[in-house]
Amino acid sequence: MKTTGSARHSRHRKARCGCPRFAVVFLVVGSTIQVMSRTDREPGTRNLDLVTTGRAAVILGTSRQHVVDLCDGGQLPYSSVGTHRRVRLDEVLRLKEGHEPAGKLTEKQIRSLWLHLAVARRMVIDPDLTLRRARANLRGLKAAHPRGVAARWLGEWERLLDDPVDGVLEALTSRTERGCELRQNSPFAGALTQRERGRILDNFRRQTA
Repeated sequence: MKTTGSARHSRHRKARCGCPRFAVVFLVVGSTIQVMSRTDREPGTRNLDLVTTGRAAVILGTSRQHVVDLCDGGQLPYSSVGTHRRVRLDEVLRLKEGHEPAGKLTEKQIRSLWLHLAVARRMVIDPDLTLRRARANLRGLKAAHPRGVAARWLGEWERLLDDPVDGVLEALTSRTERGCELRQNSPFAGALTQRERGRILDNFRRQTA
């Protein structure tokens, strides 16, 4: 049987193509997605890589639940990928700056640290009572400071008090900038007796004289 010229021409075109039509469609769609992802990037941002909340917790040296709380509190922007959260690496690194050592602490900051080290001891002896008092104090402080910098740190305490005790102990004893700011806005008034507080301050003055 003879082959028509149109049939030969059709086979010739298929031979020159060398790839199935679905592959061409895939390449076109893939290129379109890449262009869309590039145009979605904000200008001037150096690092828009997304990381998991678990990875962010490792970078920040904290718990995954704390990272989730930061997302819920608006302190760490996030995107949803299915049922999971993803956070931008540059935002995590920005937040990490507040977790870095604060350098040389002032005398006031060291005095506050001494007092809160004793509060941490009380926390591990009787966590339920200590947390209950702190939550009661926190409600009064939030009512007195509904806005401003103090409100931000009181909100952080509110999240910490609902987390495992380890996060509270870290805040009470940390020498980071974040730890200093949290102790500056501490809800643990009354956790120590007046006698305990007086002995700590007397010892502090003798050690720093």
